[in-house]
Amino acid sequence: MNILFSPLEQFEIVLLHPLRLFNLFDVSLTNSSLYMFFTTFFILFFLFYGIYKATIYPVSYWQSLVETVYEFIFDMLRQQTGLQGQQYFPILFLTFLFILFSNLLGLMPFGFTTTGHIIVTFTLALSFNLGLLLTGFVLHGIKFLKLFVPSNVPVLLIPLITVIEIVSYSIRTFSLSLRLFANMMAGHTLLNILSSFVLGIWNTSYAVFALVPFILVLAITVLEFGIAFLQAYVFVILLCIYLNDALHPGH
Repeated sequence: MNILFSPLEQFEIVLLHPLRLFNLFDVSLTNSSLYMFFTTFFILFFLFYGIYKATIYPVSYWQSLVETVYEFIFDMLRQQTGLQGQQYFPILFLTFLFILFSNLLGLMPFGFTTTGHIIVTFTLALSFNLGLLLTGFVLHGIKFLKLFVPSNVPVLLIPLITVIEIVSYSIRTFSLSLRLFANMMAGHTLLNILSSFVLGIWNTSYAVFALVPFILVLAITVLEFGIAFLQAYVFVILLCIYLNDALHPGH
């Protein structure tokens, strides 16, 4: 069994198989891309197994689980955006599942957390925010700029408020990506440190004292499963709020 020498070693990108496409693009297989494939596979398995031989009234726990997750995201989107936002449900639903399964796979023994890398979370956040910005201009044209000029603001304060709103809108990408990345990285690092501490005590003559930190590790592991779901929820509900701004900039 290999023991990691650094708590951050678990986030290291490891090259598994070098591969260049047309001798121009580096599409090498790494542990990060491999776990993204795993994430995609488990999402497809989760959905297929839930709807395979599905009935109008769920008779299996798996179908009930899939429908519960489906209704959970759908109700969240409907509450935040109304009927107009329902056409964007598929991408938000898949985003929730991608983040959730990525977080959960990282908690498996010798797992790798793709959402523990800022490049992954930043790419997700930037793609959505650019897409929502484009959606706002496509739907409303120049009127979309009303999003940056709140109503009922004194004329003298409009320039200051507008600058604040633009800056606030611009940092959405950073707040979205950093929140998910930091929570995943911090939680897994803490688990690694505590687990190493338990193993260190276990290999000494004071092995009986390893029980206390071991219970703490179990408690934090359970907490991390909750955080895995919570971070997927927070990411998607913020996207729903930002989508509502793109659909209704004047509100």
